[in-house]
Amino acid sequence: MSEEPQIHQYTEDDFETLSWKDHIRQRPGMYIGKLGDGSNPDDGIYVLFKEIVDNAIDEYIMGYGKVIDITLQDNMVTVRDYGRGIPFGKLTEAVSKMNTGAKYGSAAFKKSVGLNGVGTKAVNATSTYFYIQSFRDGESRFASFSKGDLVEEGSVATNEKNGTLVKYTADPALYENYSYNFEFIETMLKNYAYLNRGLAIKFNGTEYKSKNGLLDLINDSLVEPPLYPVIHLIGEDIEIALTHGTENGENISSFVNGQNTIHGGTHLAAFREGIAKTIKEFYKKDFDPKDIRQSIIAAISIKIEEPSFSNQTKTFLNSKDIAPGSNVTVRNFIVEFLSKELDNYLHKNPSVADILQKKILESEKERKAISGIQKLARERAKKVSLHNKKLRDCRIHCGDKDPRNQETMIFITEGDSASGSITKSRNANTQAVFSLRGKPLNCYGLSKKVVYENEEFNLLQAALNIEEDIENLRYNKIIIATDADVDGMHIRLLMLTFFLQFFPEVIRQGHLYILQTPLFRVRKRKSNKMETLYCYSEEEKERAIRKLGNGCEITRFKGLGEISADEFANFIGDDIKLDAVRLSQDDSIPELLEFYMGKNTPERQTFIKDNLRSDLILEELLEK
Repeated sequence: MSEEPQIHQYTEDDFETLSWKDHIRQRPGMYIGKLGDGSNPDDGIYVLFKEIVDNAIDEYIMGYGKVIDITLQDNMVTVRDYGRGIPFGKLTEAVSKMNTGAKYGSAAFKKSVGLNGVGTKAVNATSTYFYIQSFRDGESRFASFSKGDLVEEGSVATNEKNGTLVKYTADPALYENYSYNFEFIETMLKNYAYLNRGLAIKFNGTEYKSKNGLLDLINDSLVEPPLYPVIHLIGEDIEIALTHGTENGENISSFVNGQNTIHGGTHLAAFREGIAKTIKEFYKKDFDPKDIRQSIIAAISIKIEEPSFSNQTKTFLNSKDIAPGSNVTVRNFIVEFLSKELDNYLHKNPSVADILQKKILESEKERKAISGIQKLARERAKKVSLHNKKLRDCRIHCGDKDPRNQETMIFITEGDSASGSITKSRNANTQAVFSLRGKPLNCYGLSKKVVYENEEFNLLQAALNIEEDIENLRYNKIIIATDADVDGMHIRLLMLTFFLQFFPEVIRQGHLYILQTPLFRVRKRKSNKMETLYCYSEEEKERAIRKLGNGCEITRFKGLGEISADEFANFIGDDIKLDAVRLSQDDSIPELLEFYMGKNTPERQTFIKDNLRSDLILEELLEK
């Protein structure tokens, strides 16, 4: 006789009202995205940092304060601006009371990036120590908090210049084992300087300042001379810099009110459209937009009122109008600016116009040379039973309608056993699996037609939907998942070469990752219960052995296929460990490809020795 199911009575006692700080601490992802440990530039500690600096930048944008002092020491961040200072009567509420702020349609912050007043409160709630002080006309008021709880507040006389001082230390209980990567912070501060000409940002004694805005951004990022001098166009609430290089794809940075919108949005779409439209009209030729934008290096910055972003991290612009109630759209504003200013520039600089036309014609010639191959490749991809042989698709796709979906991902893995384990343990709604057949071709130095002639690359390109435009990318995260052995490492390098060579914008826009899976499983039965620890390095294995004591069972995972589907679910779920593949502004793709896939130089061997996770495969890999 089966037991009666237990019935839970649904009553008023099941309801709970959380305070503002408790809601943020229990659901931090709603406010700051993923927490992380500081190893990726979109981890929570950098979102906190940016929220505070954004407020200081907003003061400068509104015309107050030309210097921002920032220090970071022992995980304590200090930001001092010299703006107007927060009005004393609202100082405490501004950082501790939801729906309180000066940016709800107020003229005080017409073109601010922080519109909802949540950011600083999220910093307060998720910090063990948070201190804010406002200086106004010889008077000062301060307030200090711990995890959002008010500790002390008061007023004092002062000789300090007007402005606001914020200090905080992120809570290590939420941001576990975090540490700051100063390279990420330096990139962020450089962008702030480029976007705010004349502003001096001092960080730990180093000053970041730009006289020429986006012109400096592009010139500083170039690793080789461009085909023609950077075109720099400035108008009211808009700035554009552009040139062309020799690499594949597009390298376009976009900003709104000083925010780096790494996933684009309406302004980036308008820029791409406007460039194509203006150039076609200038040359009076119906060029393909892909040929116009091939190898473009550009940056666009606009300022609009009350921008709408996809989420609190503000990486994708949703706004259709330049201001609420305006009859001017973001699209028309940008397209019309380019139609006038870029057209004028090309008329005044015929030598640049000639170089640009030659570049477009070369791109067109190259594209047409492989058009027949492309057509056959598309037909072949359609005929192949893609969903049954290579791709185990997911139900939800990122697509061109929602490129901000953070959940969709595809694992590129090797062999049937590994792909089988991932397929059985994945979330079929958001996780797809693409299975490689052996080692892919080394495409270093080859032309793009190899993408269509090689069945593996052709089918992968079709699965990702990036042949025409990566705006149509079907997954937000592309994850290379290979074994922790010599063959797995080699396949990883070959796949990185494929993306660097032909689709570098996939990397620039933050879509490519490496899956980290454990090298060891250490377990021991205690009190009739098996305690298991997974270790990603030799050091972690030794710590696990010390923790569990003598008599541990130690398993070395040599391949993904050796990990059962049940176990694999632990590594691709909520606790998935991913290393983002990044390109910095100083990285030269040709130099990177030559270093990793060119001749086996002593420098390359030294790098592998210093960076390889496992000595077990070092010697064999160096022979590749």
